[in-house]
Formats: sequence, structure tokens, C-alpha cells
Amino acid sequence: MPVAKTNGVELAYETLGDPAAPPLLLIMGLGAQLIDWPQEFCELLVGQGLYVVRFDNRDTGLSTILDELGVPDLTALRSGDPSSVPYLLADMAADTAGLLDELGIARAHVVGASLGGMVAQQLAIDHPERVASLCSIMSTTGDRAVGRPTPQAAALLGRPPVTTREEVLANAVSGSRVIGSPGFPAAEEELLRRASAKYDRSYRPLGTLRQYAAVLASPDRTPGLRQVRVPTLVIHGEDDPLVDVSGGRATAAAVPDARLLTVPGMGHDLPRALWPRIVEAIAGNVRRAGEDGR
Repeated sequence: MPVAKTNGVELAYETLGDPAAPPLLLIMGLGAQLIDWPQEFCELLVGQGLYVVRFDNRDTGLSTILDELGVPDLTALRSGDPSSVPYLLADMAADTAGLLDELGIARAHVVGASLGGMVAQQLAIDHPERVASLCSIMSTTGDRAVGRPTPQAAALLGRPPVTTREEVLANAVSGSRVIGSPGFPAAEEELLRRASAKYDRSYRPLGTLRQYAAVLASPDRTPGLRQVRVPTLVIHGEDDPLVDVSGGRATAAAVPDARLLTVPGMGHDLPRALWPRIVEAIAGNVRRAGEDGR
């Protein structure tokens, strides 16, 4: 797998489709890997005439793992002391801008899910010249009054890391049941297949903690989002227990002329049954931009 050197880290990435087509950059969420954008989902996007780029964020997958930065003190962070936080979402957005440099892409249509949506928003705020259109999926603004998890979902974020493959897979499947889409439940074997593929490719729980600390320590993006001037689409499940739909509504309200698509029965995942609808909405936002993104 190719690797791009950017902002002091190396990002593993993959491209699909015609490099001459409008580029679409996919940014995944907390502790997630590029394979969390399913291959078939990406192929549907390619079928819309897009050049798809997916990658592993820092501290996950096959990208640089920053274990030398230590483990953040989440208790101190929640008490107002961010001194143990090694990086912020702005650093991850800078990584992403550097990836575009390495790929020779001046501007891209950017889609982010969950933490990836936060990074995509930050990219549009900090590097507006690099973003042709923005799509934020199941994400939020950083305003602590919106997008709050249910107690059951919040408990998942506080679980201590486990060590054996069996424990990791069991936690992943049970966690997916908590935050997944009640209207579009995935089969047990599908959840286990995804969890196994992720574990066997890379399991970096301390990297996930550092990413989570970046979320908690980063400032509210609402003022910056008010300055975003590219076509923006916000997609959010109406039954999302991890990032309440209020986070998506607040994102759409902050960005001028943003469009909001809320989906009944959708939780904090990308159900296969919704792929055609989500892909068409993304492609529609790209068309709304009225340019090829370069």
C-alpha cells in the first residue's frame, strides 16, 4: 500500500477510479481505518464518475502510530487540563492537506464520517482553498451542548482496552449493536467479518485514545463553520446514539446554505441498505459544486 509523508507522519492510502475524474477524499472516524469505507461503497462512488481516495488517519491502521507520545489523561482533560493531549483535530486536518499535496490534488471534494467529519470540517476552515465541497456524516461541531451520546454509547468510549483477539472481536460486535442502526441492523456474521478484518489489519487502541483526546481538546468549530463557502451536505441518522442528531443539525445550521439529510432508523454506521441513497446525496453535492475539484 502506498504511503504519503506529510506533516511529520506517514499516511497509508488507496485510490480507486480514474485519476482524471473529480477527486473525492474520504476521512474515517475514531480509531477507524480506510477499510471502514467499504470497498463496494467506494465502487458506487467511482460509478458516479469520481476518483476516490481513502486513507488511514494518523494513529490508526497502517499509518504512523504515535505510541511515543504516551497515553492522554482523559480524567484531567475532562477537568480542564489538556496538557497530556499530544495533538488536535487541526493537526489531523493538516495531515489531510499534506496528503492532497502528495497526490498532486489542489482541491478535492471532502467527505468525513464521525471524527472524520470533524477533521473534514477543520480542513474546510483551516485550508478552504483545498476543499471543493464538504459532506459531514454523523458528526458534530464541537459545541458540547449538541451531539451528545446516550449513556450506553458513552460507556463504550470509556471501556479499557482488551488484549486478546477474541475479546476485541466480542467488544466490537457488542459495541456495533449499541451504536448501529436500529432500522437497518447488520447480521452477526457481517459484524464479525468487519471486526476481524480490522483487527487482523491493525489493532491500535492507544492511538484511538489519542484521537479521542484530540476530539475532546479541540475547540468549538461553529464560528469557523460560519465562514465556509463551499456546497455543504450534512447527513445524520435520526437514531444515532453516539453522536445525537442535534450535532448534525447544528453543523447544517452553522454552514451557510448547507443542506441537511436526516435518515430515520439510521444510527452511527453506514448500513448497506442506505449506500445508494448516501452515495447519490454525496454525488449530488459534488455536482452542486459545479467544478471538477482541481
